[in-house]
Amino acid sequence: MDGVIVDSMPYHVRAWEVYLERQGRDAQTLNARMHGKHNDELLRDVFGSELSIEDIQRMGSEKEALYRELIETELEASLLPGVRQFLMENSLIPKAVASNAEAANVNFVLDRAELGGFFLHALNGQMVKYGKPHPEIYLKASELLEIEPKDWIVFEDSQTGINAAVAAGMRVIAINSHRTSLIGQAVEADHFLDSRLHKWLEEQT
Repeated sequence: MDGVIVDSMPYHVRAWEVYLERQGRDAQTLNARMHGKHNDELLRDVFGSELSIEDIQRMGSEKEALYRELIETELEASLLPGVRQFLMENSLIPKAVASNAEAANVNFVLDRAELGGFFLHALNGQMVKYGKPHPEIYLKASELLEIEPKDWIVFEDSQTGINAAVAAGMRVIAINSHRTSLIGQAVEADHFLDSRLHKWLEEQT
C-alpha cells in the first residue's frame, strides 16, 4: 500500500519528525533509517533496545495517529499517478493488499480513498508473525485468494517488499517513484501510467 497505492512516505517522515521532536530526539537521519522498517525496529533504533513491548505499542500508535492526521486532507492528491484508473481497468482480476502497515492505516487509506472495493482481502502487518522481508504475508494472501504464488504479480516499492515477494515465488513490478536502487523485480516503473509497466503486462497475456 505505502509507496504503491499512496505516496505516503513524506507524511510518515513528517509524522516521525514531529513525534521524535516532541520526545526530544534527533530526527535528521530518519528518512534513510525508516524505509521498509516496522515501527518496533525504528523505535528501538532511536530509543534503544530496552523499550518494553507496551511502550513500543503505545508510541507506535501515537505516531501512526499523527500520520493519519497529517495525510487526511492530502490523501487523494497523494495517490500514485494512474492507480485509481489502473484498479478500475483491472477490476475483474482478484487482488489483495499485503502491507507491513498497521490495520488502522490500511483501513484508513482504503476507506477514505474509496479503494477498498477493488480488493478481496487487505492484509496488514498485525495479521502475520513475520513482516517483510519474510514471505509470510504474501503466502497468506495466496492462500486466501486460492491462487498459486507463481501466478501472482506483486507491486512493491521497497527492497524489503521485493525480497518478500520473490521469496514467496512471485513476480514483482517495482514501483520506483523515489528512484532508489532496487533488484529482483521483473520490471520497473515510476507509477501506473508508465509505458514500461503496460508493455510488460501485455507480454504476460
